Amino acid sequence: MALFLREADVEKLVTMETALHAVEQAFRMHGEGTAENAPRRRCRLERGFLHVMSASLPDVAGLKGYTTVAGTARFHVYLYAGDDGRLLSIMEANKLGQMRTGAASGIATRYMARQDASRVGIFGTGWQARSQLEGVCAVRSIQTIVAFGRDQRRREAFCKEMTERLGVGVYPAGSPEEAARDMDVVITATTAKEPVLRGEWLAEGSHINAIGSNFLSRQELDVETVRRSACVVVDSIEQAKMESGDLSRAAEADAFYWEDARELGLVVTGEFPGREDVKEITLFKSNGIALEDVALAGKIYQAAVAAGLGENLPL
Repeated sequence: MALFLREADVEKLVTMETALHAVEQAFRMHGEGTAENAPRRRCRLERGFLHVMSASLPDVAGLKGYTTVAGTARFHVYLYAGDDGRLLSIMEANKLGQMRTGAASGIATRYMARQDASRVGIFGTGWQARSQLEGVCAVRSIQTIVAFGRDQRRREAFCKEMTERLGVGVYPAGSPEEAARDMDVVITATTAKEPVLRGEWLAEGSHINAIGSNFLSRQELDVETVRRSACVVVDSIEQAKMESGDLSRAAEADAFYWEDARELGLVVTGEFPGREDVKEITLFKSNGIALEDVALAGKIYQAAVAAGLGENLPL
């Protein structure tokens, strides 16, 4: 029988440590050619979209399906056994998606940021921003975090919450520039349609994790940010060409060439370096791929079986 896992079950089982391990392992397999990823496809609904994406690893395969309707998103992952194709689990995947996105940025930071990176600036204070900071703090000794969001009250509440959660000082930025200037790692986790990060603000040797935009019509980074990036890494080149407004706009301006982009899986395997010089600026443009979802779902399923959590479905 298949196991149904609710959000409450997933939240009990998933940690950033688990997510980092699962996602790094999955990208390594992808780089070695033993895992496959199929890009997201979207169907328009009357008031939103249906999104479907899939991936396979040696032991499991699966798909994530979700709807975004009238500002509300509903996520589910369907997990199948790799050996005989049986349905293992259906799980609600809001928390799962948040954690795998943070883990992907954590892995990119591990391979691309300077070893001595200690200052982080983040744009956005929403649900994805929390796991972004968790992922980065898990792989670098972060001393200071500065956060910018449009709503002052939410910004201050976010800083208080994350200071308590991370044990690191998180301070509100008075302007977007303050969240980028002199930072070792800069994160953009917004729903912006126009750039929030300007390349002229970036410090020498900084690393950027841009995770908020996965539509060609949206852009968090200005063209100069991409132009200044000596190394541009994506989770999937195929999917980035379909969804990354940041890189597409830069390519149109001849500030970036797709043949120079590298996939994170090949950086993890060591085929390409994530950084070659302490002074260069590096960029990880994350669109979020099913490989991350399926890999983490597999770990969550194993933990649920061991813990006796979930509901058996007669399937």
